[in-house]
Amino acid sequence: MSTQTFLLPDVGEGLTEAEIVTWRVAPGDEVKVNDVLVEIETAKSLVELPSPFAGTVGELLAREGDTVDVGAPIITIGEAASGAPAPSTAPTEVGEATGGAVLVGYGTGGAVTSRRRKTLERPVAAAVGVVAKPPIRKLARDLGVDLGDIAATGDAGEVTREDVVRHASQASVFRNIETPEWGAVREETIPVPDAFAPAAPPSTSAVPTNSREESIPVRGVRKATATAMTSSAYTAPHVSVWVDVDASRTMEFVKRLKTSPDFADVKVSPLLIMARAVIWAVRRNPMVNAAWVDTDEGAQILLRHYVNLGIAAATPRGLLVPNVKDAQELNMRELARALEKLTMTAREGKTTPEDQRGGTVTIT
Repeated sequence: MSTQTFLLPDVGEGLTEAEIVTWRVAPGDEVKVNDVLVEIETAKSLVELPSPFAGTVGELLAREGDTVDVGAPIITIGEAASGAPAPSTAPTEVGEATGGAVLVGYGTGGAVTSRRRKTLERPVAAAVGVVAKPPIRKLARDLGVDLGDIAATGDAGEVTREDVVRHASQASVFRNIETPEWGAVREETIPVPDAFAPAAPPSTSAVPTNSREESIPVRGVRKATATAMTSSAYTAPHVSVWVDVDASRTMEFVKRLKTSPDFADVKVSPLLIMARAVIWAVRRNPMVNAAWVDTDEGAQILLRHYVNLGIAAATPRGLLVPNVKDAQELNMRELARALEKLTMTAREGKTTPEDQRGGTVTIT
């Protein structure tokens, strides 16, 4: 039985490599010309590669997640099994048939017999588990969401963009982070929210125990974006934007906390409210708390499931940035004590290297 090898093509973007995202076939599957074989991600987009051959899938030569050079073999396809329908000549969309190079989405050989497009036959949904378009799958990967955990609401049972965004917004990222509700504050009464009381018992349902950090490989569009952003840091002009914010209600809240017996022995300032707000915002936007790291396996995004909150402090020795370790574990009162100790230590010149090590996000 003769075997044909499918090489990773240049999908028309002038790129040199692509990542194997999802195989749509497995060894032993029967495929027709133009059946989708694999979904790849380039530096610009997600692309589905159709088969230029008909027959039986032999071997997958690259694994999901592998980065493959253009022109490298990725799959072998043998002759159709006995009794299977003979391969049909693939129609071309327009123009005359040409021998030689195979275009993505078309078969080989044969004269033009029709200008009608061949209907693309996709594998049934069960073959891939979840029905979702490539852009939706990419969005889910970027947000760290498992498509299998999402309730699909699409008309055909597919996962929609709204489903992914809603699921991501509801997912808990940190363990034991209070989520205060900043409701309307009346002028005559400003109660202290219950969320600022001592912290509730820790919950371990958000992330696996002993998992404080998560590594996300940088590939495809994200890799190209990072390269462009790095380049722009040296070539694009930098500007600063100043925004005035009405903090009247915040100051009223500070005043209320100062009169609360629970905060009688700690310093309450606008910085405390700002720090609490930053921790809350980081919980809702975890990528803000991430870091870019270079490893032997390539660039990765290090997503940290904890907050070491840095506070920039001007001292006679210069600007220091000590941080409050695991600030997400502290309730409002404990955070106030930690900030007071941190700033006092900095001003007295007693900040140690350990106090400044490991910060994840900073208020300056």
